[in-house]
Amino acid sequence: MSKRKTFVSTILSIVSLLGLSVFTSCEESFSTDPGMRLTFSVDTLSFDTVFSTIKSPTKRLMVKNMNKKALRIDQVTLAGGDASCFMVNVDGETGSVIRNVEISARDSAYVFVSVNVDELGQDAPLRIEDRLTFHFNGTSQQVILETYGQDVEIWKGRTIWNDTVLTANKPYIIYDSLAIVAGKELTLNAGCRIYFHNNANLFVYGNLKAEGTAEQPVIMRGDRFDDMNFLPPVPYNDVAGQWGGVYLYGAGEHSMKHVNINSGYVGVFLSYNGKSPIPSPDEMPKLTMQNCMLHNFLIYGLVAQNADLMVTNSIISNTGSYSVYTNGGTHTFIHTTVANYFNSGKSSVQPKSRDPKEPAVMIMNLNKTAPMRTTFLNCAISGNVANEFSLASRVPNDYDGTFRHTYIKRDSIAMPQFAAEDSIRWYKEGDVLFKSTELDLNTGQTYNFEPDSASVLLRLADPDITRQYGLQYDLNGMDRYATDRPAAGACEWQPEENTEEP
Repeated sequence: MSKRKTFVSTILSIVSLLGLSVFTSCEESFSTDPGMRLTFSVDTLSFDTVFSTIKSPTKRLMVKNMNKKALRIDQVTLAGGDASCFMVNVDGETGSVIRNVEISARDSAYVFVSVNVDELGQDAPLRIEDRLTFHFNGTSQQVILETYGQDVEIWKGRTIWNDTVLTANKPYIIYDSLAIVAGKELTLNAGCRIYFHNNANLFVYGNLKAEGTAEQPVIMRGDRFDDMNFLPPVPYNDVAGQWGGVYLYGAGEHSMKHVNINSGYVGVFLSYNGKSPIPSPDEMPKLTMQNCMLHNFLIYGLVAQNADLMVTNSIISNTGSYSVYTNGGTHTFIHTTVANYFNSGKSSVQPKSRDPKEPAVMIMNLNKTAPMRTTFLNCAISGNVANEFSLASRVPNDYDGTFRHTYIKRDSIAMPQFAAEDSIRWYKEGDVLFKSTELDLNTGQTYNFEPDSASVLLRLADPDITRQYGLQYDLNGMDRYATDRPAAGACEWQPEENTEEP
């Protein structure tokens, strides 16, 4: 054999031995110590309310092996077995029993869990619990899985052709919108809950009658109860644009009492949609809103176009565009708070920023519309831009408007409707109004549009106006007559614990 062949053979042998040595040294040694423990990202994996027959979003459980040796988990089991409503996936394998899950030393693995609850056959929510058990080295550890199942009425692309009442027995989930034809009435009983899927709307061409109470408000919102995968987690219900909105068309007579609407594209859009360029008073839709909350919309909160509107004891807040937009018709606001602090604070969770050129209240009298009249009494208009009120009219000095005992965030307006009104409180730098106008998920701070103890809204309202409209109790049920001069806006000041009265 030549010296060259002998050299090559020797090198190959050495490489083979080295490779075997490397392979052997890379094999992990799995501990058999029963004293080893796993660490979990949570002890209880909780799901919000899950609607029956509708699969939940998937949640993630992190399983950590913080030990110095690798660990082989013999089995991961669901106590409920194949009958469990929980579904588990580990390393791509699904089932109620998953075997031989290996976690390297100081490493972790993910367990993905979802829920699909069968129909329960009852109106009330039902708590459902299961246990996920990790068996290894002759011992075991558990993580609790829990949710609340809720039967629902699922309506897809439905049109209502007759007078209809929706009750509080079960929630309603709306896909592809819900429509009520002209001449028919939709009644929402106290406690009625309507959850709208993405882009779904409520279109009313007849009449809407929402009869909530302080104890059982009518609720309209999106259908997602889970969180966005942020740190800290953000509930989808806190993010604007989860569904469409409430559209009131035709010549209907609408009323809303104790109704909470939030996080759509639009809150309430009230508009004449007939053929006449300028509708007669009988043709215009009419809406009365009492003790309502419209909050967090990607575009508008409340729009009234060629329509009559009466709003009392209500809060309209946080919109990407105008919070209130009026254009044609008679519009009256008494003891109402309009507060636009959209996406304000350390936690920016909205899909868009607010347009600073669009104020909280826009009164538009430039287009060809029905005659307009606007009234703001004992109200508060504020937000996070310099000018939160605008009135556009071809003949502004002749505009039919009454504004009294109201806070308006902007410089004073040189118009006769305001000149003689020393009861108007215009913005001053450093004004304090509300308890909280920012969102900070890290500290738990949320929006709260009740007056602060040092608020300029306190004692701004005229008690005679309060009595004239029968508004003894504010949005929270506080007695306005308990003080000689109530606060402007929808709410009275309420002391926090251990806080003295101002």
